[in-house]
Amino acid sequence: MRWDIPYAAPGQTVGLLGGSFDPAHDGHVHVTREALKRFGLDAVWWLVSPGNPLKARGPAPLENRIAEAQALVRHPRVTVSGIEARLGTRYTAETLAGLQRLYPRVRFTWLMGADNLAQFHRWDRWQDIMATVPVGVIARPGQRLSARMSKTAERFASYRLPAAASHLLPHAAPPAWCFINIPMSHQSSTAIRAARASAGAAAKK
Repeated sequence: MRWDIPYAAPGQTVGLLGGSFDPAHDGHVHVTREALKRFGLDAVWWLVSPGNPLKARGPAPLENRIAEAQALVRHPRVTVSGIEARLGTRYTAETLAGLQRLYPRVRFTWLMGADNLAQFHRWDRWQDIMATVPVGVIARPGQRLSARMSKTAERFASYRLPAAASHLLPHAAPPAWCFINIPMSHQSSTAIRAARASAGAAAKK
C-alpha cells in the first residue's frame, strides 16, 4: 500500500511533515511546496499520525485522514504515509529512530510550523530530536515572535542556519535548524473541523 512503506532511494533528502491532518488542507500543501523549494528537498512525506499525544481529543480514523490527504495533495514528490501505525510509534523521537533503521542512507529533515517550535520543549525527548535530524521551521500566522523567543530557539541558537542558506539544511550535521518566512496561509484543521460540525448540526435541524 502506498501509505504503508514509502519509497526513498539512498542519498535522497526527504522532509518529514508530521501531524494528525484532521483534516489535511491547502495550508499543508502550501507549506509542503515551500519546503521542497526553500530547503532543496527531493521529497516530502506527510506522516499522518495515529494520534497526537499533546491533544486530548482523538482524531478521525487513520484511513479516512490518509484518503482525504491523498485526494488533496497530488504532487510527484509528495507521499502521504501512515507509517507510524506500521512502526507502532507514538512520539516523534521514536518515529525518527524507526525511519533511520528502515532507511539508513536517506537524509531526513523534520519540518514543522513556527507554532510547534514555540512549544517544542514539551515534546518527548525534544533535545534528542534536534540532535538526530536537521529541523526546518516554517513561519505561520501569529507565531513568529513566540517561536523565536522559545526555549528551543534559545537552547539551539548557535546551530541556526540563516534563511539565505536554507537549501543547505538537509545536508547539515545535526543539530541544525533553519527558520524561514513564507507567504501566509491562514487555513487550519481546527477551523475546518468547526465549520464541518456547524454544517452537520444545521443539516440535522
